[in-house]
Amino acid sequence: MAKSKLAVGLDIGSSSVKLVQLKEKRGGYALQAFGTAPLPPEAIVDGALMNSSAIVQAIQDVVAQQKLKTKEVAIGIGGHSVIIKKISLPRMTQEELDESIQWEAEQYIPFDVKDVNIDTQILTPEGDAAGQMDVLLVAAKKDMINDYASVCAEAGLTTTVVDVDAFAVQNAYEANYDLGAEDTVVLVNVGAAVSSINIVSRGVTTFTRDITMGGNAFTEEIQKQLNISYEEADALKVGGQGESDAVVPQEVERVIQGVADQMGGELQRSLDFYASTAPGGTLSRVYLSGGTARIPALFKVLEQRAGVPVEVLNPFKNIEIDNRKFDPAAILAAAPAAAVSVGLALRRPGDK
Repeated sequence: MAKSKLAVGLDIGSSSVKLVQLKEKRGGYALQAFGTAPLPPEAIVDGALMNSSAIVQAIQDVVAQQKLKTKEVAIGIGGHSVIIKKISLPRMTQEELDESIQWEAEQYIPFDVKDVNIDTQILTPEGDAAGQMDVLLVAAKKDMINDYASVCAEAGLTTTVVDVDAFAVQNAYEANYDLGAEDTVVLVNVGAAVSSINIVSRGVTTFTRDITMGGNAFTEEIQKQLNISYEEADALKVGGQGESDAVVPQEVERVIQGVADQMGGELQRSLDFYASTAPGGTLSRVYLSGGTARIPALFKVLEQRAGVPVEVLNPFKNIEIDNRKFDPAAILAAAPAAAVSVGLALRRPGDK
């Protein structure tokens, strides 16, 4: 059977819709299409689709703008509707696990098992001396998956793969960077509303956590403290100029620093928890992605808190980009925000 073509990566984030299409070529991938379309504020709140028609419109806009022929998409989900847990079970095959996981899962997830889609990955197939193996359990609410798939369907697309945002970032990372056999890296993806932390050790996810705080927190705090519009605050956040000259850059920096410190504290708590549960797991570096990765204050705080080098993730690092077709500067500027969509674009229908 011929390998199916790659799906189109469609990242429906809370501030914009991002689309990436890749083409396989010898030894790697080439970028076929990349586009984004903004979403109005409050279109998505806590992962819930509040304004479906605006989302459908944004998807249609970005599909039309990219003259997309392929209709099969891979989408990502995250936040409260997804539970990711590492659990320990008696050693068994993947087939046996698939049969028994419905019963096993009940004690680990706070939702009714009937309301979720469950997926598992065996992390240590060889098991330990006591015959136990580590399993990654992922449970996602069916109604959430259906909501996202139905806006895609309304936009004329077919959802063939549903991934988790944190794992999509990991896909993008693994396709572009060489992870040493003994390395442990932290992938932090700062979305507009939710930030995900995924600690990957020796190529395997060992810890994940979602923090309900992201780029919007910076904008909202600037808006509140300086009493300006959301749009102005958003421009100031990434170092743009506000309309009014009354806003002092130092004030903006002070507010940004405060939010960055809060976020750094959340990350540090996760890293401390990881360190206490993973003996001998020393971190080699932190990779930061998401639209907010461009804020220098956040970068510095994370570097101080983590105590290891922090690097902005470039999901296009090893992907061939035709400069006649794409503006390299624009791609570079958008790269941190494209991590999830690139990771989704690496998936193919039907793969695990």
